[in-house]
Amino acid sequence: MFGMDFLSFLMLFNVAVVVAAVMHYGMKYYVVPGTASFISKVILAWVGAWIGGPIFGHWFGALSYNGIYFVPAVLGSVAILVLFVDLWKTTAKVRR
Repeated sequence: MFGMDFLSFLMLFNVAVVVAAVMHYGMKYYVVPGTASFISKVILAWVGAWIGGPIFGHWFGALSYNGIYFVPAVLGSVAILVLFVDLWKTTAKVRR
């Protein structure tokens, strides 16, 4: 996963943008609204997509490219976004 080519990076980036857009704009799942919050979600979702394959395994080999498996990438993106938004909301309640 460390020596990925540019097309693999773009595929993970597309997965991250779609997942972040659905969660931020479609489901209104955020801590604060706005573009900066969306961009931070895209970055976190890309990290989740990147580690999704090693964590969740290699599913549906037909939906893969050069070691990038799309189903685990989507699951990793969703998982990390849910984790971070929930952690942020929980710690915000504790700080009040």
